[in-house]
Amino acid sequence: MSAVTFHNITKTFQSAGRTVRALQGVSFDIQEGEFFGLLGPNGAGKTTLISILAGLSRATSGSVTVQGHDVVGDYAAARRALGVVPQELVFDPFFSVRETLRIQSAYFGLRRNDDWIDELLANLGLSDKAEANMRQLSGGMKRRVLVAQALVHRPPVIVLDEPTAGVDVELRQTLWQFIAQLNKQGHAVLLTTHYLEEAEALCQRIGMLKQGQLVALDRTSELLAGTASTMLRFKTDAALPADLALHARVTGRIVQLPAHSAIEVEQILSRLRAAQCKVEDLELGRADLEDVFLEIMQSHQRGPALASAIHNTGVTA
Repeated sequence: MSAVTFHNITKTFQSAGRTVRALQGVSFDIQEGEFFGLLGPNGAGKTTLISILAGLSRATSGSVTVQGHDVVGDYAAARRALGVVPQELVFDPFFSVRETLRIQSAYFGLRRNDDWIDELLANLGLSDKAEANMRQLSGGMKRRVLVAQALVHRPPVIVLDEPTAGVDVELRQTLWQFIAQLNKQGHAVLLTTHYLEEAEALCQRIGMLKQGQLVALDRTSELLAGTASTMLRFKTDAALPADLALHARVTGRIVQLPAHSAIEVEQILSRLRAAQCKVEDLELGRADLEDVFLEIMQSHQRGPALASAIHNTGVTA
C-alpha cells in the first residue's frame, strides 16, 4: 500500500469570468518510507496539491488517499496519518510553546504526551523556549514550532511545504537531520522547496510540476543522469552568441552552459572565441538538480512532444 496516492487530480477556479486550471490530471504515488520531492516554479500548483491532500481544498475531480484512507470520504483517518508544515507562519499568540504543543496533541486525542514533546523540543533546538510565549519568538523559532506541531502526533506521512523558506542555516541543518532520522524510521516525507540542493541531497524520487501538469517523475539519480553530465561555467561581460544564449543559465556575470562531451566543450569555446567573448574563471563541473530542473522546464515550454519525452510516470521507488 502506498503512503499517498494522487489519482488524476484536476482543480479549476473561476477568476475574472474565466476558468483557470490549477492542476490538470496529476497522478503519482509516494511509497511508505520514501523521501519525495515535489518541485516547480511559483504558481505551478504545488501548494494547491498539498491543500487538497490536507483536506483544506477539494479537487474538482480525481481522488487522494493517505495510507488507503480517502481524504474526502475518510477525512479523520487520513488527517491523523498526516503531519503538515505549511508555508505561512500561523500561530496562536496567547500560549507558550509547550502549551501550543499540548493543545495540538489534544486535537488528536493524545494525553500525557510530554515525553515526546520534550524530544521534539530537544531535536528542534526549542528546549530553552518551551515556556516562552509564541509572540516572543523570532520567525525562525516560530517555524521550528510549526514543525513540532506537525510531528506531535507521530504521523506516518510528513508534508513539508517550503519549510526552510527565509530561515537561517542552523535551522535548516537541525531540521534536515531530524527529518532524515524520522525518514529512516519509516516515515514517508513529501517536500516542496525552492532550494534544489536540498531536494538533490534528501529526496530519493522527484516529481516536477509546470502549469498544473506533472512534467517529470523519476528517481533523483535518473533525472541527473538524463541531462548533460558536464556544465561549463565561466564569467564574462560580453553578450553571448544567440545560439549559446538560448541554452545558457546566466546569473550576473556567471554563465553556465551544458556540454555532453569534450567535443561539445571545444565547440562552445570556439564559438566564444569567434564572437570575441572574453572568458574568465573557466571551469568544468557536474550538472546538478538545478540544471535538470531548468532543462525540463524549458523543454516543456518549447512544446508537448519534448515534455512527453521527459515525463515518466511509471517509475516507482
